[in-house]
Amino acid sequence: MADLLELTLLSFRKEALKKIIFSRPIGDTPEKISARLCAHRGQKILAVEFSLKGNTVSQKNLREDDIPAFINENVSKYKQINLLTALGDAELKLGKSGHVLLGGDKLERKLSGEVPSFVCAIESLEREKNRMLDGSEPFLISLGISDKGGRIHDKKQAKFRQINKFLEYLDELYCELPAEGELTVYDLCCGKSYLSFAVYHYLTAIKHRAVKMLGIDLKADVMIFCNERAAELGFSGMRFITDDITNTPADIKPDMVISLHACDIATDIVLNTAAGLSAKVILSTPCCHRELSTKICAPELKFVTKYPKLKRSICDSLTDALRLARLEALGYEVNATELVDPEDTPKNTLIRAVLRGKPSKAAAESYNKLVEFLLGDKAKDYIGRI
Repeated sequence: MADLLELTLLSFRKEALKKIIFSRPIGDTPEKISARLCAHRGQKILAVEFSLKGNTVSQKNLREDDIPAFINENVSKYKQINLLTALGDAELKLGKSGHVLLGGDKLERKLSGEVPSFVCAIESLEREKNRMLDGSEPFLISLGISDKGGRIHDKKQAKFRQINKFLEYLDELYCELPAEGELTVYDLCCGKSYLSFAVYHYLTAIKHRAVKMLGIDLKADVMIFCNERAAELGFSGMRFITDDITNTPADIKPDMVISLHACDIATDIVLNTAAGLSAKVILSTPCCHRELSTKICAPELKFVTKYPKLKRSICDSLTDALRLARLEALGYEVNATELVDPEDTPKNTLIRAVLRGKPSKAAAESYNKLVEFLLGDKAKDYIGRI
C-alpha cells in the first residue's frame, strides 16, 4: 500500500497520472472512486469523483499534500485499486493473503527515469468549463438534464458530457454542411432525442441557421413527449413521427443524419438509409453488435472466436469496421473515434462520414470479400439483413 502511494505521488509529479480507480468496495463506502490529474488555476490537482448509492455523485479537488491522506483513508476500503498512467499501469488487489501490488516495480522504473513531455496526461479543468453548453440552456432543463437553476443533475452528468462531446465533433464538421439556406437534419431511431434537441440548439442558437429537423422512432409515447417538448421550447423547425426508419421520407435530401445507440442492425439500416439519401454528413454511435456475433464463421479467427468474451469484443470491432468499409464503398470519407470516457458508457464509438464522391465498384467488391471472409455462405443473408 505504501508502494501504491509512492507510485501515485511519483506519477502525479511527473504529470503522467491518467486515473486512479478504487472499485469493489468493502462495507458501506462509495461504490467507486475515480480520480484524474488535472490543471486548475495554474496548479496540478487530483479531481476526485465519488460514485454514491442511488446513482448520485460527489466531487472533490485535492492538492498534492492531500493525496497521502486520501490514499491512506480509502486503500483498505476497496478490494481493487487501479493506477493508470501514460507509462503503464499498476494494480493493487486484495487476495487471501492480503493486498498484492501488480506491475509496481516496472512502472516505478519507468517513472523514475526522465519522462518525455509527449506522455503528459494532465487535463485542464478550465477547458471543461468552455463547453458549448453550460447547463442553463432551456432544452436541457426541459429534458431533465439540469434543474431550473442550470445545475446538471448528478445522474445526468455522463449524459451532459456526451451531448457536449457530440457537439464538439459536429462543430468540427460544420464546415461540411451547406454554408447558406435552410439545413435539413434527420435523427433516425431518435429515442428521447437528447441529441436532436442539442443539435437543433447548436445550429439555430449558436450558428443562427434555419433548420428543419425530423426525428423518427417506433415508440409513439416517446414521440409525443418529444413533440410536446419542442412546442414548449418554441423549436418550430422540429417534428417527430412514429414510424419505421425504413420509411424515412425520400423526397428531401438531408444535409445531415444523426443517430445515437440504434440497437444492433438498426445502426446498419440508419447508415444505409442515410447513404441512400446522399446525406452530406453522418454521425452515428452504434449500440450492441449481436448480428455478426451470432453468424461469424471465419476459421482463420477461430483462435479468438472460440472464447466467448473475446468473440464479443472482436465482433464489436469487426461490425463497425464493416460499416466503415460499406460507407467508403458508397463514396464517403469515414472515421471512427471515441465519443466520451469509456467509464461513462461502453457504447462509445462514434462513426463519422462525409460524402466525398460517387460509389466505388472496387471498394464495393472489397467490402463483399470482407463479409464473405467473416461469414462464408452466410454472407448474402447478412448483407440482406442489414
